Amino acid sequence: MSYTLDRIIPDASFDEVDARTRKALMDAGFGVLTEIDVKATMKKKIDKDMDDYRILGACNPNMAWQAIGLEPRLGAMLPCNVILRAVEGGVEVSAIDPVASMAAIDNDDLHKVAGQVRDMLRDVVDAV
Repeated sequence: MSYTLDRIIPDASFDEVDARTRKALMDAGFGVLTEIDVKATMKKKIDKDMDDYRILGACNPNMAWQAIGLEPRLGAMLPCNVILRAVEGGVEVSAIDPVASMAAIDNDDLHKVAGQVRDMLRDVVDAV
């Protein structure tokens, strides 16, 4: 089972894909709570160079509210991370698959919410 929902955007700059991803997230009701520039962090912390790589911590408050109500410790698995990374042929957008990440939790109601969030994130990745 794959644990991410992926798409490569050809012929677009990293910053353009970043902007398109943020817009698609916003249009789907997600906000970006955290942002990690992995490339800059690796250079600063361990003086290693790498291609562009950014992690966006996205959250849909309504879905998070439902999920936390079903499993109070679920916050350890939030937010839903979306990564952008430079790859050969373009920029890859990958979103976590909440169904895969929550498979170990024995809660059928939570799995239904995870399925809804997966569908929303798949739509986001497709819209970029």
